[in-house]
Amino acid sequence: MKRVIAFIMILSCTYATSQNINDVVRYSTENTLGTARFQAMGGAFGALGGDFSSLNVNPAGSAVFNHSQFTISGSNYNRDNEVLFGNSVRNSNLNSVELNQVGGVFVFESSDSPWKKIALAFNYDMVQNFDNEFVAVGNTTQGIDNYFLNFAQGQALGPLRVQDGEFIEDAYLDIGSSLGFGAQQAFLGFQAGIIEPDVDDDANTAYFSNAAYSSVNQEYLQRTTGYNSKFTLNFAGQYQENLYLGASLNFHNILYDRLTLLDESGYDTDSPVQFTTFDNLLRTEGYGFSFSVGGIAKLNENIRVGGSYQSPTWYELTDDISQRINSSLAVSDINFIDFGIINFFEEYRIKTPSKLTGSVAVVFGKDGLLSFDYGYQDMSQAELRPTSDPNFSEENDVIANTLGVVNSYRVGGEYRIDQVSLRAGYRFEQSPYENGNTIGDLTAYSGGIGYNFGGSRLDLGVSRTDQDVSEALFDAGLNSTAMINRINTNVTLGYTLKF
Repeated sequence: MKRVIAFIMILSCTYATSQNINDVVRYSTENTLGTARFQAMGGAFGALGGDFSSLNVNPAGSAVFNHSQFTISGSNYNRDNEVLFGNSVRNSNLNSVELNQVGGVFVFESSDSPWKKIALAFNYDMVQNFDNEFVAVGNTTQGIDNYFLNFAQGQALGPLRVQDGEFIEDAYLDIGSSLGFGAQQAFLGFQAGIIEPDVDDDANTAYFSNAAYSSVNQEYLQRTTGYNSKFTLNFAGQYQENLYLGASLNFHNILYDRLTLLDESGYDTDSPVQFTTFDNLLRTEGYGFSFSVGGIAKLNENIRVGGSYQSPTWYELTDDISQRINSSLAVSDINFIDFGIINFFEEYRIKTPSKLTGSVAVVFGKDGLLSFDYGYQDMSQAELRPTSDPNFSEENDVIANTLGVVNSYRVGGEYRIDQVSLRAGYRFEQSPYENGNTIGDLTAYSGGIGYNFGGSRLDLGVSRTDQDVSEALFDAGLNSTAMINRINTNVTLGYTLKF
């Protein structure tokens, strides 16, 4: 009964943790998902409009619609990861199917007003799909003991002990609540026998490792699921014959789960520790708000230009973490600390940077078009909040000094043959990191086809992105990284009904 009560108690506990630059980059990044036509043309719709996903680029785009209509899109996402770690290469592949876009627009025309057309639109877009998985297997000179030593040094030994009559899971929760995440990690390392105090005294603050090795074998799996979605309410109008203006309110929703599993072995034969397992499960949930304004102008029958401003997104997020650990020296009841024991963290906020987009398009009558978008976003302006928090203030300095300007370029084209439309696109996006190595530049190629039935349309789009990423296995204590070449292939089928 006592252990059931301990589980219930944690539901009301609040813990201090340290969010970091990785969270900021993750939730500031939007991929080119959306409708099949939007993906096929590389997302270059800032001066075109007339597509629901174009509202993510320029909210004036809904005024370009000539008819009220509805579009729904579903995608198959393929993730192909080639992982280099410790001179060993592993490949992993993952597929997921999602309903990623639903939108509708109502168009009202007027013959006796300078506002020739008014459009009211709504759209749901999955702007980021977090479903992914990779496995890193290799030999490295940095063991997981470094992670626990990093948190333990300077921590008094007394709180790391389980008190008489206390359950180990209660002690784990109590130390997290009273002393924070770092002391809690030190507790795990000590109870698992991975680290040992220099002196067996409650006042001791120095520790050494029980793991003896020149190198260790590590097998690390990371599996993520979830999404970053955006629901848009849009209002736009056509003024006279050549000007379109619009604004959108955007409501964001985030669900992110990350499971990491580490198995470590290959210690020296006389090492007190002969194996270690350390697993973590993180869940992030939250919501956000942003707005955008934009305009499109027809310079003549063929050339259109567009410009838009997307405000910062203000996110409210909460994390919870579950952990489990074991080793050949762990205390006998270590398994009572498992994924059923949950740490709930205090709510925190992230402000992602605003974005400016400039666009130009050339329309060749009913035969086709070419379009180009340029985007500018200064990632160094992102913030963890409240900024009065000393930990967040320090991390914001890291963000300002580590991240930089992201320039993005999108090119798309469409060629029409009667009812058939052939499409292609290209996208290039600079790394958000100044060094260009932690996350590399992204390149994407896309193509697709559409068939117009008159009152409806069926579209197919395929896009492929390629990006190199240096993924740190842990945020503290050891700097071993997995070098990952990520190739993402999306196949989207969309159906549009006019009414």
